[in-house]
Amino acid sequence: MGFPGGRSSISSPSKPIGAAPCSALLRAVAASLCAAALAFQPAALLAQTASPDDELKTLIPDAAVANPEAWAKVGQAPVVPDVPLDPAAPLSEIAGFTVVWPDTAEQLPALVSLDPDPDLAPMLAADNAADVASSDSARVAKGLTVVFPTDAAAFPERTEFEARFRDLSTIEQLGSSNATIAQLAARARADRELLVRLLRIYGYYDGEVTQTVASGNTADNGTDLAAGVRFDVVPGARYRFGAIELGDLAATGPDYTALRSSLAIATGDPLSSDKIDTGRTALDRQLGETGYAFAKVGEPDLLVDHKRTEGDLTLPVITGGKYAFGAVSSSDAKFLSPGHLGEIARFDPGDVYKRSLADDLRRAVLATGLVSSASVTPRETAPATAGALGTVAMDVAFTRAPLRTLAGQLGYDSGDGFRVEASWEHRNLFPPEGMLRVRGIAGTKEQLAGVTFRRNNFRGRDQVLTFDLYADNVKRDAYEARTVAFTGTFEKLTTLLFQKPWTWSAGFEALATSERDGPVNGIETPRRTYFVGALPVRAAFDGSDNLLDPRRGFRAALRLSPEISVQQGVKSTYVRAQADASYYLPVGGKIVLAARARAGTIAGAPLASIAPSRRFYAGGGGSVRGYGYQQIGPRDTLGTPSGGRSLSELSFEARVDTGLLGGALQIVPFVDAGAVDEGTVPSLTDLRLGAGVGIRYRTGFGPIRVDVGTPLNRRAGDSRIAVYVALGQAF
Repeated sequence: MGFPGGRSSISSPSKPIGAAPCSALLRAVAASLCAAALAFQPAALLAQTASPDDELKTLIPDAAVANPEAWAKVGQAPVVPDVPLDPAAPLSEIAGFTVVWPDTAEQLPALVSLDPDPDLAPMLAADNAADVASSDSARVAKGLTVVFPTDAAAFPERTEFEARFRDLSTIEQLGSSNATIAQLAARARADRELLVRLLRIYGYYDGEVTQTVASGNTADNGTDLAAGVRFDVVPGARYRFGAIELGDLAATGPDYTALRSSLAIATGDPLSSDKIDTGRTALDRQLGETGYAFAKVGEPDLLVDHKRTEGDLTLPVITGGKYAFGAVSSSDAKFLSPGHLGEIARFDPGDVYKRSLADDLRRAVLATGLVSSASVTPRETAPATAGALGTVAMDVAFTRAPLRTLAGQLGYDSGDGFRVEASWEHRNLFPPEGMLRVRGIAGTKEQLAGVTFRRNNFRGRDQVLTFDLYADNVKRDAYEARTVAFTGTFEKLTTLLFQKPWTWSAGFEALATSERDGPVNGIETPRRTYFVGALPVRAAFDGSDNLLDPRRGFRAALRLSPEISVQQGVKSTYVRAQADASYYLPVGGKIVLAARARAGTIAGAPLASIAPSRRFYAGGGGSVRGYGYQQIGPRDTLGTPSGGRSLSELSFEARVDTGLLGGALQIVPFVDAGAVDEGTVPSLTDLRLGAGVGIRYRTGFGPIRVDVGTPLNRRAGDSRIAVYVALGQAF
């Protein structure tokens, strides 16, 4: 038996052991019986007669015709009472039995040892007997035991083999405690075949598996013993790879060495079906990454030779020539133009073809959200020759998806009151990928109307150009603001499809805002109008392992915003700066320790010259949990937050996997700290502490977060409990 789809050759014995003596004995007995039968036949039976009825009548004795019941009883043993038999008593004489029965064992003929058949000798490993005598058992499941050789060198794959058998075992999956002996025997046969197949996967073609099924019985102390199955596994010699044939792979010239090494199989290596599968996949992938756009690697064929204990591998490889990328085409050029698709692609015409880049382009087209299905197919436009690369055009075909979305949200918060939010968007109103969104908010403490234009993949992959025009009226505990703003941003984003280490953004803000501080003794303070212009820039590095649920690594970001503010003819210039960093450390496989730090400063202008909405505040679900939004920082004489020019925050939490709900549920205890100061350098003189516990429920799009926190050094006006619900980890 060879690799699936292959051939296996094995020598067959020319005759069974002991065939000559048995055949002679059978022929002698058969001849004697035939002679005796012929001797007792009536003469009429040996002759031909004209009537079949006459022949049948000659076979019926006259006594049977005269008295059938009496004739039927002739020869029956007389009825004797039920008396226990004495096993030591001699046998009664049997009428007509003339064979002399031996009285003692010495009279039995001696057994004759037969010479072994030379064709079977290679299959009877001399060390198998020693392996059986020296064995080690492993309990795979209740009622299921597998016995292996104790010598680890005889079967070095035992641990992996045992785990694989446990996962596939019929007895393990169906259980044996409630099975009948017939069911257990059937499952044992299936598991024995599984063990034999697994041995051959690892190259042990002469392995032996002995099966023992024990029915349940009662022990001496009266305890019921469950039925069980035992398999004795003797792997035998492990076969090795012999000749290896790889089609026209050698015709790849300078690429042959790298392509051949990707197979990771050489003559003389231990034979393994798994290694054939992984090697075939690796070779196919390497061909696609080296420029062979139309390469094909066929099904492997393994010819096992038991005399050589080797397997010859044939892997049909058709390379099909080496190519470079050409132009990108689109099945719907008005919707997504070939030029835009070429900007999305991570290759340029003339680059050596790579299958991974073709697959990446397909995923990027799907990530636009404008199509429901997409395919990218190479098409030969110039043939490959021995001295030059061919060219393949990349044909992109797709199906349009619904482009319009109408969304709404209704909510209530004890701090912010009612809030209704609605939006309408068309994601390709200005092809390609030109989105227009109209949005509005109507709430107790905020009202907003705005329009946004967004161009995705603008002049490059994951580059986004955004313009936003909005009017907003917001009422916070710290301030009230009526603002009209126009902003623009050009940014390089990270995505779930391709998480980038470096991201950046640059833009502008132009706004006019009429603001005032919080009311004093219920009396509203005068409004002040600010005209603000800003040029914010941001750079970030992401060294974590996951965008929404990091478990190891770190992140760092820096944001600078030079700003100019004009208030009642007085011009002020200043720079707002903020730095963020976070670190993630897995501990013990089920715990992730996470820490975050944030520091900010506004330098260049006094606090009164800075609009209240541009100052620093702390507190809330993304800041110091346990406190309300913007509730940490300097306060006026009536306890109203007034903001500051410096910010400092620290957060620590342990994300503990519980194993509940399929491993999706985490428990997260946390401690946060934060302070806001009026000076440009944090003094930490009014540090606020919050602590609590949260839960995380992992989903396919990130964890859902619910945190419950409480202030540890609460001030007057702070709530005792704060609850936060959001998508993604806190940091």
